[in-house]
Amino acid sequence: MEKPMRIMTEKPLNAETPREHLRSWITANAVFFDRNQGEIPDKPIDLNGWRLSVAGEVKKPLLLGFDQILGMPKDIVSNTLECSGNGRSLLKEKASGNPWTIGGVGNAVWGGVWLKDVLNLSGVKKRGRHVAFEGMDKPLGSSGIKFIRSIPIEKALSSTLLGYEMNGEPLPLKHGYPLRALALGWTGANCVKWLHRITLLEKPFEGFFMDKVYRVFQKGEDPKSGSVVTGLHLKSIITQPVPKETVPAGQITVLGAAYAGEGRVRHVEVSWDDAKSWHRASFIGPDEPYAWRQWQYTWKVKKKGAYRLMTRATDRRGRRQPMHAAWNVLGYGNNGVQEHAVTVNIA
Repeated sequence: MEKPMRIMTEKPLNAETPREHLRSWITANAVFFDRNQGEIPDKPIDLNGWRLSVAGEVKKPLLLGFDQILGMPKDIVSNTLECSGNGRSLLKEKASGNPWTIGGVGNAVWGGVWLKDVLNLSGVKKRGRHVAFEGMDKPLGSSGIKFIRSIPIEKALSSTLLGYEMNGEPLPLKHGYPLRALALGWTGANCVKWLHRITLLEKPFEGFFMDKVYRVFQKGEDPKSGSVVTGLHLKSIITQPVPKETVPAGQITVLGAAYAGEGRVRHVEVSWDDAKSWHRASFIGPDEPYAWRQWQYTWKVKKKGAYRLMTRATDRRGRRQPMHAAWNVLGYGNNGVQEHAVTVNIA
């Protein structure tokens, strides 16, 4: 029986994927996490009237129809997408925002066109150093603030896809139909849905969703002084067994996932004795850039009682997942080993 999504807010819709659905390399569209700042369009836009605008610091402004985008060279890439605040509720000290556990993440195979190919059609002026994305979703609340984000031109030209397919299907409405910006290996905040306007800027876009949130800052600091949330942090999670589950003694299969954003995971280790010893897990499934690695470990346990399972990842540059996450006001980037430990009971 399929476990329902854990809904945190209805308007805007914010819901996380059940742990059980994170055990596959591909996360199904129906259970892929929902993260929104505005209102999801109530119906798909008529593609005959839809246009993608490219303007600002460009040599030739563009208005592209959907058929024109479909006629451009296509690519298919895998990419693990994570909410910036995923794991926020696992922090010992409370942080502001939706109480995500581990389900604000998923991996999909995306089809689309490279942003660089679109920008090559318009020609970028030397002053065009940042690329702002704007979607068609309507703001909620009286302030009417549009969700607009910008990324540096280097990221835009190197590894940003304009996706119109998700896991072999047209992009679902709630995930951005008809077009979504995907800054590969970066958090979902940088991947604007329902895309219809691209603007080349001399400086980063200034606005609430660039300057007040999606910044890492401490109490008493001006949010704008903090660093912008960009790439995913090195992280590993346990997807089986689930927290507080009771399992019989003997051979237990531990499953999980590990990801590193723009980096690559080298190996994953598991501990059940408070980090006194670590044991290498085995990878299962595909190994693709920007996508997570699924892993498993066969745990043989005879003694009954409560155990605390921990897992840590190491990337190909030798960097290791920290034992504790670095706290910040909005709880972004929680990748601590201790914070993601899972207690199980052996019967």
